[in-house]
Amino acid sequence: MKSRIVMELTTMNLMACGALVLLFFASANAQISSPTPAPAPAPDYVNLTDLLSVAGPFSTFLNYLQSTKVIETFQNQANNTDEGITIFVPKDEAFSSLKKPSISNLTQDQIKSLCLFHALPHYYTLADFRNLSQQNPIQTFAGGSYVLNFTDNSGTVRLDSGWTKTKVISAVHATDPVAIYETDKVLLPETIFGTDIPPTPAPSPAPEISPAADSPDDRGKSSDSSSPTSSPSSSHRIIFKLSHLIMSLIIGSYYILFW
Repeated sequence: MKSRIVMELTTMNLMACGALVLLFFASANAQISSPTPAPAPAPDYVNLTDLLSVAGPFSTFLNYLQSTKVIETFQNQANNTDEGITIFVPKDEAFSSLKKPSISNLTQDQIKSLCLFHALPHYYTLADFRNLSQQNPIQTFAGGSYVLNFTDNSGTVRLDSGWTKTKVISAVHATDPVAIYETDKVLLPETIFGTDIPPTPAPSPAPEISPAADSPDDRGKSSDSSSPTSSPSSSHRIIFKLSHLIMSLIIGSYYILFW
């Protein structure tokens, strides 16, 4: 009887152990075969025409981009590559204030190169220009000898094309893969306009300020201050003489009355 009970208990223990082993392997397989995480969503499509139309005004530069079809090149770089794009956009006033050299006489190919010259084929934040300035000159989207030099002075990013020295005024859009920065001047490449760059005119000297003429009141005050005044010693002498005269008159009167 006892042996039968022992056998039944042993069988039950074995069954319980087997169940635990099966549960262990089932959970391990579940962890190994867990589904892989979903890929990160692709960045939103960036419409450069909409961005430049809303911000600005950048209508002059946008018109050049559209007439040369450079906007399509920039759009493809922004949304169909891993590099992204950085664009420097002059405001309308920068074009209206441009006197010499003029871009009105440029050919269509030169205007296209001028537009491409305003972009870099990579996305750069403002902080990236500190390192980028140490790699000058930087080739632009126009390629070849169309290069820019950058400097970063305490966070102020400056650009030098040879003909143009300007700076980044503000960030119009700075989200990967597109960075658009506003400049106050049009970037003019030496490849188009040559290297015979006129010197920057020196600032006009400040006008000399002549000393103010003395007013009549000031002259009067000056003469008054310089005129001699009676000293205390001369006053004492006058008082002494008057006292002596009075004493002489008193003594004379006394002599007449009693003699």
